[in-house]
Amino acid sequence: MSLNSASTAATVTTPVHSLLVPFPVVCFTLALLTDIVFWQTGHIMWQNFSAWLLFAGIIAGVIAGLAGVLEFLFRRERRRQGAVWLHVVGYILVFGLAFVNNLVHAADGWTAVVPYGLILSAATVLLTILFALLGRATLYRRQSGVSGYE
Repeated sequence: MSLNSASTAATVTTPVHSLLVPFPVVCFTLALLTDIVFWQTGHIMWQNFSAWLLFAGIIAGVIAGLAGVLEFLFRRERRRQGAVWLHVVGYILVFGLAFVNNLVHAADGWTAVVPYGLILSAATVLLTILFALLGRATLYRRQSGVSGYE
């Protein structure tokens, strides 16, 4: 079998938005960690770090979301996946929660993080993990060929 011979397996490409999604995930996770450090130390620097990480995560998420929308519109095979709508609604919920969290972090002092900012950061990270796992499961089912036999 030569390297140039055509394979009978379908060529599968990784969605571009799935390559961009780790950036907001990391930003939201680090925002939770900096909130915990602020809660333990009270140094205002950690609150500022959290606010900037939330903002960076939202911007990165919007870019990943735009890439996902473009893939959804221009790649027909992306529209056939059943879990796509749950995935979309989940990430809209995550970014809405992160936006509200960023507004909470915009306040001054202790109340910007404790307790509401910390709770919102934890909820954002948990929902992000939940919907990232859902997205990975959808991607794995499609790439492993399992979804073609349903």
